[in-house]
Amino acid sequence: MIVMGGHGESDDPIAEAQARGAGLAQFFLGDPQSWKAPRIGYPGGAEALKGDAEAAGIDLYVHAPYVMNVASTNNRIRIPSRKTLQQTLTAAASVGAKGVIVHGGHVTADEDPAVGFENWRKAVDGLDIAVPLLIENTAGGANAMARKLDRIDQLWTTLAGSPNFDMIGFCLDTCHAHAGGEELVGLVERVLGITGRIDLIHANDSRDGFDSGADRHANFGEGFADPDGIVEVVRLSGAPVVVETPGGVEGQKADLDWLRERV
Repeated sequence: MIVMGGHGESDDPIAEAQARGAGLAQFFLGDPQSWKAPRIGYPGGAEALKGDAEAAGIDLYVHAPYVMNVASTNNRIRIPSRKTLQQTLTAAASVGAKGVIVHGGHVTADEDPAVGFENWRKAVDGLDIAVPLLIENTAGGANAMARKLDRIDQLWTTLAGSPNFDMIGFCLDTCHAHAGGEELVGLVERVLGITGRIDLIHANDSRDGFDSGADRHANFGEGFADPDGIVEVVRLSGAPVVVETPGGVEGQKADLDWLRERV
């Protein structure tokens, strides 16, 4: 059985998973738009959350803040991004998380993408990675590191020489792939041909059309992403699944039911 869950509030991810009838929970460790250090709000702290999640049979996944961009050539963004990423990895390890998800980032329109790939390599080389770092494909940006498959290929080739490469995984988001201009049918095979692994699926419909570049999620059946393609991605990857769809507990619970019926 594929383990599924949703993205919810951070203070009690176990309760969030249980409210969805789910086997996993994804959450932020603080404000996703802030550079502040991670915060564990669970009563009893990190050790209590780790033990209680294990006892409840709930897998935990931590999503890194959106503000981070380790590919950036801007020191005021790249340097704090590396610091925040390390803090997030350390905090995620303390709660027994299965992985930390981070967006691929970008360089500006007039910059060489190769610089962004090298900045990623330097960042990965310098990290203490105690839990898998899962790089997520993104929806928009002409100079994104992980929007198109050819760029993901370049990123993976660059990271392959890092001593930490065995701790780098991939998170495939169906909304981002659709909005980024990648067909969902056949996508798992194409991604595996590049990365050799898919560690987590973000299963989301898209409020916008194919190749729109817009990162706006929708509940299943209410957007423009190919429903058969979403199901195929989930089924063929065999990876754990997180829905990041609107509607809170009830909206995500309905989307998890939708997936289970089809997968």
